[in-house]
Amino acid sequence: MYEKNYPNKRFELTIQFLQKHISNSETILDLGVVNPFTKIMQENGYSVKNTLGEDIDLDTSTIENSKTDVVTAFEIFEHLLSPFTVLQSIKANKLVASVPLKLWFSSAYRSKTDMLDRHYHEFEDWQFDWLLEKAGWKIIDSKKWTNPVKKIGIRPILRWFTPRYYIIYAERV
Repeated sequence: MYEKNYPNKRFELTIQFLQKHISNSETILDLGVVNPFTKIMQENGYSVKNTLGEDIDLDTSTIENSKTDVVTAFEIFEHLLSPFTVLQSIKANKLVASVPLKLWFSSAYRSKTDMLDRHYHEFEDWQFDWLLEKAGWKIIDSKKWTNPVKKIGIRPILRWFTPRYYIIYAERV
C-alpha cells in the first residue's frame, strides 16, 4: 500500500490525536478495510473492527449495525460520492476523521489503475466542518498539518507551509 512513501508523520500525528480524545476502553469501527493504520491503533491498545470493503456509498449496513463507541475515518470521506449519508448512518456518539485538504496549486488525486483510489472530494476545512455539522456532529477539536515532500520545485516548496491534512474529533449532537 505504501511501497514508496510510508506516511510516518501523518500516522504519528493521527495516533497522538486519537489518544488525546479516545480511551483504550472504547471500541472502534474504522471505515475502510484493514490497513497499516489499523495495526498501529491495535498496537496502541485499541479494539478495532473495520468495514469489509463494501461500497459504503451504497451499503451502510455495517455502519448502521455497529455497536462500537467510536467511528474513525482516516482519509475515507474524500473517496465517497455521498459522505453526508455515511455520516448520518453512524450510530456511535464519537467520530475521529481526517481528510486531505484541497490544495489550490494541485488537482485532486486520481489513480489511473485503481477506480477506488480516487478523490471525489478534496475539502477545505470549512467545507468539512459544514458537512459534519449538517450531518448532526459537533466538532470538539481539530488540527491541521503539512505534508512536505523531498522534491525540487514550486509545488514542493508550497507543501512545506500549506496544510495538507485536517483531523477532527466530533460528538453526535
